[in-house]
Amino acid sequence: MSSSLIEHIATICASLPSSVRVIAVTKTVPTELMRYAYTAGIRDFGESRIQEAASKQAELQDLSDVTWHMIGHLQSNKAKKALEQFQWIHSVDNLHLAQRLNQLASQMGVSPQVCLQVKILPDANKSGWSVPELLADLSALNQCKNLQIQGLMTIPPAGLENGEILNVFNSTNELAKKIKSQNLSHIKMQHLSMGMSGDYQLAVSAGATMVRLGTILFGQRF
Repeated sequence: MSSSLIEHIATICASLPSSVRVIAVTKTVPTELMRYAYTAGIRDFGESRIQEAASKQAELQDLSDVTWHMIGHLQSNKAKKALEQFQWIHSVDNLHLAQRLNQLASQMGVSPQVCLQVKILPDANKSGWSVPELLADLSALNQCKNLQIQGLMTIPPAGLENGEILNVFNSTNELAKKIKSQNLSHIKMQHLSMGMSGDYQLAVSAGATMVRLGTILFGQRF
């Protein structure tokens, strides 16, 4: 099991361009398997739940070069814990949360790297800014000087055809370019966090720099 899983994960990572960072989505994945992923070369783990991440981080504290990514919906009342536990937060999905994280980051002396979660298409099941909302909030976001705003994160609505998914990813890339052209002092658009196990190849073709892979690495979880 261990050697085959290590080989499998390494093969997937090797199939991607070197410019693409694999975030291993480890929600419900036991730490034993996470260690196999580490052996295969994974250095980025993505978690969705604060408490689950904390217990895993305690068990894996010997893996000192791992970067932890918060990829699930983050409530404002858990913002402080998220800043304590994660170097990256991909799911900053509204201005209030961004401002709360900025205030806490100042108090805590940290400077987290974040992505702004955007909904290219309407989706009642997802959090995030609509494109007009995000463009309207850019000036206020640019005042969040304790956050390293590095790019955009998106998740296409369920049930789309491949061509529609690709359009979402391409539109996200175009939005990032539009934001970058405004030359805002504290908002960089260096990263696109998009693509999961079922659509990551489409995301890579559209310019993703980070893909969030769970099932394809570890198999189905129940």
